[in-house]
Amino acid sequence: MENWFAALTFFEKIYWIVAILGSVILLVLIVMTLMGGDVEDLGDVDADIAGDTGIGFQFLSFKNLMGFLTIFGWSGLACIDNGLSTGLTIFISVISGLLMMFAMASLFYYLAKLQSSGTLNLKNAKDQIGEVYLTVGANRSRIGKVSVNVQGTLRELQALTDEDKDLVQGNVVKVHEVTDTGILIVNLLNK
Repeated sequence: MENWFAALTFFEKIYWIVAILGSVILLVLIVMTLMGGDVEDLGDVDADIAGDTGIGFQFLSFKNLMGFLTIFGWSGLACIDNGLSTGLTIFISVISGLLMMFAMASLFYYLAKLQSSGTLNLKNAKDQIGEVYLTVGANRSRIGKVSVNVQGTLRELQALTDEDKDLVQGNVVKVHEVTDTGILIVNLLNK
């Protein structure tokens, strides 16, 4: 092994070192990520490229840098193996590394957008159509329940009404308002 490495040119040695170190570190990061390890504390430098929409597009991060070095090294070695010039080898390996960084940043960006806080915001129930599940007393006399689609999930929520008669099971209602305590104020949809 020493004879093989000693026989390489300085240019080839640089690419081999970068490719192997980048690959090993990237492999460790991937294994840690899959096992649930927190690799975000390894020195992310966040550079927000797009407008701040809550989840930043992290182009410069430790993971992306390791992806760059890995692809930079292996694509450079492929260019050297095919006999390309030094300048062309550097150009192709830098472009390949940058494309890898962009691909990884895009992947993590879109994966992060798939996450949901899971918090139910009852204000999203306003103007939704639902059905009475348990009788709702007339003129806010008794709390009942209605089935309403909120944030993509059918929910059974407490409700009151300002109607002059009780709303019974099966009545179709529209959410008029949501109180600060999270109770829906509903009205009959078809009077």
